Amino acid sequence: MGPSPVSTALCSALLLATARLASASSENGKEALLPSYHYGAPIPIECMNRSIETGEHISDENEQIQWIPFPECSESGRSLEFHYGVETELNCTIPMIDDPFFHLLEFYVHNDAPLACRLPSRPAAQVEIVGESPPEQEYIPLVFALAGTLQKSHLHISTHLNVLLHSVPKHHLHHHDSGVLDSGAAYSTSPLSHMAGTASKRLVIGDPLPLQFSVRWFPTPALPKTEGTVEWQGMGGHVYASTIFYALVSFTAGTLASAVYFFGVILPKRLRGRGMGGATPLGYGVNGVGNGWGISKRID
Repeated sequence: MGPSPVSTALCSALLLATARLASASSENGKEALLPSYHYGAPIPIECMNRSIETGEHISDENEQIQWIPFPECSESGRSLEFHYGVETELNCTIPMIDDPFFHLLEFYVHNDAPLACRLPSRPAAQVEIVGESPPEQEYIPLVFALAGTLQKSHLHISTHLNVLLHSVPKHHLHHHDSGVLDSGAAYSTSPLSHMAGTASKRLVIGDPLPLQFSVRWFPTPALPKTEGTVEWQGMGGHVYASTIFYALVSFTAGTLASAVYFFGVILPKRLRGRGMGGATPLGYGVNGVGNGWGISKRID
């Protein structure tokens, strides 16, 4: 007698579930082998190579978009890079704006073509699985939204930019933890007042371009829901003297409020509900009962 249809269906479902679990386990195993950024690890920045004539991106011989390093900074002598989890005020002065780069800045400021860059989501893999090709490097986009105005002979550029970088969420977060990049954004601040503001630059060909980056990190793709200073909280958070001070002030205020409510509301209600003879706050008895000394009059 052959197997029943029910047992056949159950076996098929079991085999399918087993295959899915094996596939998921394999994917998780591969994910575990991929490296993560350690706190403070450098993150290189590559930007899309564009034509100075049209602003269109340039492709290589394989018809792939060509990426080039971000311009070199005078302060470090290296191309601009961020460091994983490190919040900082970063200066990067591009030493001299030549004619080709000046024309590219015109495209960037006028939004004809964005300053489109990318960051490696994680470091390059160092471990290879036998019989499998190494994993392809993944990147996250980072577009620098430069603000400014075009003039006939020069440019005005807002040189201060906020850089917001997000990490992939983790189940357990620790101070200065490792992680993987999820997303990011960069934009000039005060774009409507850049011509009169201090964080602005009147730029002509041959001038240096001083850029200032305020870099902030978030442990998840979500933005914080509270106001105030936003700092790298994903690695267990920070405790400051101000935090302890506010906690003590809150505790003291709560204690005082509770005491005032008890002695001003609760206790008087309880006293009014009891006949206490002369043992009243003023010692004159309640409703004519008592002589002020806590001794009631004798009634024969």
